[in-house]
Amino acid sequence: MPADKSERSPISDPEEARIQAGIAADPDNPEWTEEDFQRAIPFREAFPVLADRLRRARGAQKAPTKQLVSLRLDQDILLRFRATGPGWQSRMNEALRRAAADLPD
Repeated sequence: MPADKSERSPISDPEEARIQAGIAADPDNPEWTEEDFQRAIPFREAFPVLADRLRRARGAQKAPTKQLVSLRLDQDILLRFRATGPGWQSRMNEALRRAAADLPD
């Protein structure tokens, strides 16, 4: 299976029909109606204890090597890096590293 959704081919009409038929044929898991969505409550409200247990939090870094910053960038630059796909932030960091090497001390 492709790692990135953009690498997947679109679902064909026959495949979509097969999926929809499977949904319609499953009495234990019918497709939700607008009323179902209106009655729904968030998981956290329905199962607060379980939600707390399932909550994933990243622990402290053993040896922090990077600093979190807030930075304003030109939109075209940001869009260009994001368009390169996953890992764009690391690529931006590397581009800044190369640019910093050319700066006077």
